[in-house]
Amino acid sequence: MMLEKTTRMNYLYDFYQELLTSKQRDYMSFYYLDDFSLGEIAEQFSVSRQAVYDNIKRTEAILEQYEKKLHLYEKFLKRRQLLKDLTELLEGKMTEEDRKRSLQIVKELNELD
Repeated sequence: MMLEKTTRMNYLYDFYQELLTSKQRDYMSFYYLDDFSLGEIAEQFSVSRQAVYDNIKRTEAILEQYEKKLHLYEKFLKRRQLLKDLTELLEGKMTEEDRKRSLQIVKELNELD
């Protein structure tokens, strides 16, 4: 469960980080991307562990609100699944030229993420 939450928060942070304050971005980046402890972040910013914890929890809620309204992560997951499905279909029967071109399109779509 913790890994799923961490993965989700990392994606939400990637999608919505520009909508956060610089302090929110810093705390989330240190906590989720760099795996700093609350104590290490508190020391870095000369604040209490509780202040860091509260900020991270508020920021997580903000990110979830953005996702609830904008659905960028949900759309990303759906697009990724569709590309996987398309890849499997394209590996079926078709001309070699069609297959190569189709797989090239899928590759380019994957690179856009």
